[in-house]
Amino acid sequence: MSGPGSGRRHWPAGSAAAGPWSVSLDPERAGWAYTGLRVVALPPGGRIGFDTGPDEVIVLPLAGSAVLRCADASDVDRTMELVGRPGVFAGTTDFGYLPPGTRAELSSPGGGRYALPSARARRRFPARYAPAGGVRVELRGAGTCSRQVHNFATPETFRTDRLIACEVLTPDGNWSSYPPHKHDEERAGAEAVLEEIYYFEVGAGPTGTPGHGYQRVYGTAARPIEVLAEVRSGDTVLVPYGWHGPSIAAPGHPLYYLNAMAGPAEEPAWLITDDPAHAWVRASWAGQPVDPRLPFGRDLRPPPADLR
Repeated sequence: MSGPGSGRRHWPAGSAAAGPWSVSLDPERAGWAYTGLRVVALPPGGRIGFDTGPDEVIVLPLAGSAVLRCADASDVDRTMELVGRPGVFAGTTDFGYLPPGTRAELSSPGGGRYALPSARARRRFPARYAPAGGVRVELRGAGTCSRQVHNFATPETFRTDRLIACEVLTPDGNWSSYPPHKHDEERAGAEAVLEEIYYFEVGAGPTGTPGHGYQRVYGTAARPIEVLAEVRSGDTVLVPYGWHGPSIAAPGHPLYYLNAMAGPAEEPAWLITDDPAHAWVRASWAGQPVDPRLPFGRDLRPPPADLR
């Protein structure tokens, strides 16, 4: 199969590593045009330098806090102290935004893991810090389709050129990213073209046993794609096109994934179309309570009006 996004779809933990990065996927390696992701683990006192190059980049603590120092094309220095969290199920986190053409250094006084979702950008917005308390947290679905979404960099909450990013936390035994949906056609007001990366972490069971989940991606006769992946902590799945979902959390193991998306639109828009065979599922949630195990981490609250 050839064309944008052709090639490997499921990258098990370690298989997308390069140098110090445990995940290193730029658009060229992914086989598409816009979306990227890097993940790094730093020991206490560790640091890593990097350039954003042609991309806009968000620095998101997965576990631990960090200091982000950067200098833009005009050599203006800036330091951001990112107060993190013990882990991805412990609530939201501060994050930092870096424009293209920025030199940066990330250091971790206590050690931690950090994700850097990115998008190939045309415009330069200023480097800026965003606090955990400003992240809009919402509960979606109901019953066994209940999940929690951290909208830290979605079009309604944070200004970017192309990048859209959020976190989804699914209680063990539940399905999320459901009903299956797609965003691979440009249809005004209804659907937008977005390449998407899923990065997974899976909660350990009560005995500390590492867990797993499942991710489904499928296409059409005209645009075939077929993924049914058993995913574990550190895995990524690439969705260049096609229906995707469900993301399934196995009993005893809550599921986390970071979604990074970008596409060719002049303004980022997260517009999706449900698979007509399964769209009825949304109506079935009426009258069902949200899973009482939600929210993870902290209470829900709206973002400050000035975050954009």
